[in-house]
Amino acid sequence: MILAIDIGNTNIVVGCIDDQKTYFIERLATVRTKTELEYAVDLKTLLEIYHIKKADIEGCIISSVVPQITNIARLAAEKILKKEVMVLGPGVKTGLNIMMDNPGQLGADLVADAVAGLNEYPVPFIVIDMGTATTVSVVNSKKQYIGGMILPGIGISLDALTARASQLSGISIDAPKHVIGRNTIECMKSGVLYSNAAAIDGIIDRVEEELGEKTTVIATGGLAKKIISHCKKEIILDEDLLLKGLLVIYKKNK
Repeated sequence: MILAIDIGNTNIVVGCIDDQKTYFIERLATVRTKTELEYAVDLKTLLEIYHIKKADIEGCIISSVVPQITNIARLAAEKILKKEVMVLGPGVKTGLNIMMDNPGQLGADLVADAVAGLNEYPVPFIVIDMGTATTVSVVNSKKQYIGGMILPGIGISLDALTARASQLSGISIDAPKHVIGRNTIECMKSGVLYSNAAAIDGIIDRVEEELGEKTTVIATGGLAKKIISHCKKEIILDEDLLLKGLLVIYKKNK
């Protein structure tokens, strides 16, 4: 098995995975002031909680969209595993044909998502990754990554709403009892939940219209589970997608 780490703006996703299964997947808060030792303690604790021995871990790969933490996390993982850690970036083979204007600008997390999609699902496909931002990645029938969209994540939208409206307090992102809210809290929950679900349905329609064909749609990310069940489109929820992509990339480079 390998240790796979994805460093996002809000959370760091950590998991152990091999070709057979995902042994665990957990989220740590992304804290830019933490030291190498503090992250090493976090990783050590996670492995101990799931009774995973360091000797059973073949290696480690990191993807990151937070450059100031990337090297700290790499050193932390190397401190625990006593092995060299691979970082997804320039020089790492992915097998992904990126047709963007500037391929180097594509986030490592989106690369891993698309690589996993190519390995597991029929093309063309759309990957919707719901984290700090909601990202949409499109791979066409020629297995080319042709682009996508970035829109404010659910948490960002909710924070902006409560910060700018003095009478609206913070809420959790849970499904309300009714689409038509009966009180302020229900109205906010319904608005956030169903606006995001409707946006995803609409985005799928527009992407398929531009491609001129139906697509496989895969959703992943920390908030996907809360939203996808309220969408009207057929969407596959794959919470391990990013880790699966990191495993494929790790194996390509070994």
